[in-house]
Amino acid sequence: MSRRTFQFFWEHSDSETGLTLDRARTNGDAPKAGEDHFQVASIASTGFALSGLCIAADRKWVSEADARQRARKTLDFFANRVFNKNGWFYHWMDAKTGERRWKSEISSIDTALLLGGVLSVKQCLRDDAEIVRLAAKIYERVDFRWMLNGDAYLLSHGWYPETGFIKSRWNTYSEHSILYFLAIGSPTHPISPQSWYAWRRDYISYGEYKFLAGDTPLFIHQYSQAWLDLRGRRERRPPFIDYFDNSVKATQAQRQFFIDISKEFPTYSENLWGLTASDSENGYIAWGAPPRPSALNGTIVPCAAAGSLMFTPDIALAALREMKEKYGDEIYKKYGFADAFNPKTGWTNRDVIGIDLGITLLSAENLRSGKSWFWFMRNPEIISALRRADLR
Repeated sequence: MSRRTFQFFWEHSDSETGLTLDRARTNGDAPKAGEDHFQVASIASTGFALSGLCIAADRKWVSEADARQRARKTLDFFANRVFNKNGWFYHWMDAKTGERRWKSEISSIDTALLLGGVLSVKQCLRDDAEIVRLAAKIYERVDFRWMLNGDAYLLSHGWYPETGFIKSRWNTYSEHSILYFLAIGSPTHPISPQSWYAWRRDYISYGEYKFLAGDTPLFIHQYSQAWLDLRGRRERRPPFIDYFDNSVKATQAQRQFFIDISKEFPTYSENLWGLTASDSENGYIAWGAPPRPSALNGTIVPCAAAGSLMFTPDIALAALREMKEKYGDEIYKKYGFADAFNPKTGWTNRDVIGIDLGITLLSAENLRSGKSWFWFMRNPEIISALRRADLR
């Protein structure tokens, strides 16, 4: 599964810009003419792709020389060739030119996920002076204080050239952990460590499980921790949260939800579960559970379980195995699992999505070797940020 998943990033990252497509067909077929979505790159997907280069070179799926060349070109593009606003980048870009697409925002969280990959290759390929120099330039240029937009502690979701800053801030638990620690640890434009304690902590209780969750999609517990190794760390200030353990509980609660609701949806079971933001028969939905989403219709999203391989390998592996054994002919293709499927209706998504494959690849590697954590955590700025925020 890991190797198939990496193949998406290898085949769908532009050879000159390094930008990685947002999505592709499950079987690798070319899209029809006019389907412009398949020329649009996601900078978050590109961040996962950069970390994927480290994994692939380490496992000898590609040569180290080829991985270095791809990494250098990608870093050079972001360091020297594409538009940035105070170091921040547009969420969506044309894969070949880097031009802004879909009137997208300068995105704080997507730039942070890109930086996860940038700082990973900086360490895993650190005997290459050019890679180290370019990666440092990209990170050190990001003006985290500018993204505060006048607030003392809370970062904005982003900025539009037409209207300015987005009013929404990262003010409740979400996928933002990596963003805040990159900002606190910045060697050039750091924000206050108090920012980590300025956002609201809200909890969900389900059965025996109680966990921090500002929203229900499972990816909010997964994305940052694909890079941040928070095992054995706990806040030394109230509310003293262990974020790794919190993600374990969130995953276990979701599986229990699917077991409990299987009377209504018999295709759900202890080993057929998983819901996070994904495609569906009715378009893209940012859903999750618990609590029950109003749109629930029998859909299963494989990357929900795959993204928690690093947290709950027992239940996540069992789920992926059963999905493949029961439905593999329909859902398991060139790049691994389709983004979503519905065993109740027989629908299978014809696409894969880069960020969903990315969390699959990095979470699987963290289970197998811990190396996605290892490479990122070798950056002293991150260790400094964790210490300054009292995650000890």
